[in-house]
Amino acid sequence: MSYLETTKNVYKEAALTPDVGLCCTTNPIWELPGLKIPKIMQEMNYGCGSTVHARDLSNNPKMLYVGVGGGMELLQFSYFNREKGGVIGIDVVDEMLEASRKNFIEAETQNPWFKSEFVDLRKGDALNLPVEDNSIDVAAQNCLFNIFKEADLKKAIAEMYRVLKPHGRLVMSDPTCEQPMNNNLRNDERLRALCLSGSLPINEYVKMLTDAGFGTIEIRARKPYRILSPKDYDTNELIYIESIEVAAIKDPMPADGPCVFTGKAAIYFGENDFFDDNAGHILLKNQPLAICDKTAGALAKLNRDDIFISKSTYHYDGGGCC
Repeated sequence: MSYLETTKNVYKEAALTPDVGLCCTTNPIWELPGLKIPKIMQEMNYGCGSTVHARDLSNNPKMLYVGVGGGMELLQFSYFNREKGGVIGIDVVDEMLEASRKNFIEAETQNPWFKSEFVDLRKGDALNLPVEDNSIDVAAQNCLFNIFKEADLKKAIAEMYRVLKPHGRLVMSDPTCEQPMNNNLRNDERLRALCLSGSLPINEYVKMLTDAGFGTIEIRARKPYRILSPKDYDTNELIYIESIEVAAIKDPMPADGPCVFTGKAAIYFGENDFFDDNAGHILLKNQPLAICDKTAGALAKLNRDDIFISKSTYHYDGGGCC
């Protein structure tokens, strides 16, 4: 049995019998004005963060969500595009698709504005999406890509890149881990399916995205997720796993490399009203400017004593240098 078949079976079981806390964190459930999320959807929220951000969802975007779970984030996305088929949901597990269909019927009773036809549920594989090229404004996945091994992960990211329109956004939440994991953990198919042993370090995760062609990366959140303890897992040390929320934007790749925002800022505090680095960045006096890591490096090389560059906060909330 392949690890992907093991994953399919785990989520078949979770569709037939909801497994509260299968891979969820304590993220708040976003109930926007007029939006009510049925309890069954909350119980089947098999994610590790949130991919629903209002700033990504203006002007009725065409949306894609891969790995439908109980349908909660599909319902949340539909709030921003109330058109027939405005949101596409794809899953390889028949039982999960059927569970979502049933949950949408319940959502209709609690949300007068919602119709199940807003969501186009399709049987499909993340490695071969049944979606046209350059047709999606916002694509999302929650706690899915970390399951894939390297070759499959490259395919899944390439597929998302293919279906996005120019400047479209891939919004994701996945576990990450900076510590090395032994091969026994890495090769444990069930632990992969449970979003525990496939976690990559953040830098490797980001490189997979930029290697696929995404020119801008935003790391929006970094949160505690799980502990693998020697008492419970095949490891000699405690392994700390975090979850991150990331947006990868299908911008053209800059000639000097991708713009990766990790929550750094620059503050100019010199004698003038502003500082112009003559590279497209103007720092107003005592006004923090969000900067990508590339710009932070370039400013640091100036060796000025009137520019402060903060460390990465791993929380980027828009605006900035690029």
